[in-house]
Amino acid sequence: MTADRSPRADLPLETGAVRIRVETRYAEAHSNPSAWRYVFVYHVTIENVGHETVQLFWRHWRIHDLVAGDHEVTGEGVVGESPVLEPGDAHRYQSFCVLRGHSGHMEGFYHFRRTDGSVFRAEIPRFLLHAPPEAVGLYPT
Repeated sequence: MTADRSPRADLPLETGAVRIRVETRYAEAHSNPSAWRYVFVYHVTIENVGHETVQLFWRHWRIHDLVAGDHEVTGEGVVGESPVLEPGDAHRYQSFCVLRGHSGHMEGFYHFRRTDGSVFRAEIPRFLLHAPPEAVGLYPT
């Protein structure tokens, strides 16, 4: 894992307060392997398994593309929202990633704020992005 260069990298890591799950799929209809364009849709579920209300306010993604290399994406909230999660609540959203290679992975973290103003980060587990075998053989000539 690369060093975190976020200005808030010193936030405490708490894995017990928030559970994050990610499911992915290859979006064949939006991909064009002959033009080095592989699109993956990912569905994220964020569950507050702690005892305090929290609000997601920042995201930091590390994206590895087999062809284009590594890059990072940071920003406020997720898909235009900063969800507030009461204990037991879950927030689900969908987004996508475009890679030049047929394979890669993503990982990162979210920043959360408690009602008392304290902040922490929760790791987004690494998830793989792999195009199916029939798409992999369609490289440009």
